[in-house]
Amino acid sequence: MKLGNDKVKIDGIDKKILRYLMEDARKPILEIARNIGISGAAIHQRLRKLESSGLLAGSKFIINPKIMGYHTMAYIGIYLDKAMSNPAAVKQLEKIPEVLECHYTTGNWSILIKVLCRDNEHLMHVLNKDIQQIEGVSRTETFISLAQQIDRQIQI
Repeated sequence: MKLGNDKVKIDGIDKKILRYLMEDARKPILEIARNIGISGAAIHQRLRKLESSGLLAGSKFIINPKIMGYHTMAYIGIYLDKAMSNPAAVKQLEKIPEVLECHYTTGNWSILIKVLCRDNEHLMHVLNKDIQQIEGVSRTETFISLAQQIDRQIQI
């Protein structure tokens, strides 16, 4: 299934199965099988192959953060005083539950993080009391998301 350049080779049936499951991971396999015109056992076999290839990273339920009281999404560029501080800073960021993503980046920042907070006051607390207190953080630059316009996965 994997090619020499670590690409996974999938056919049209695999793509149809993946599209159904990307839309709704709880869609019954037998319903997908009827729509595609193959057996449920064949779909299970193809899914096992896709999982073992590493293409599928699992399935998950998605929590609506607004229902939990989290309304402020922000992206924070973190400037570190030395590149050597990166691993230690990431270890500290992992301890902050509001940090959802952490990326090493090119450009001015050493690290870019995505945080989710209840409101602006909560964000200010996380910035001042948690993130800016991490050893090696010289300063931060914060961008608050007003509204997410696109939310999708890579196209299959």
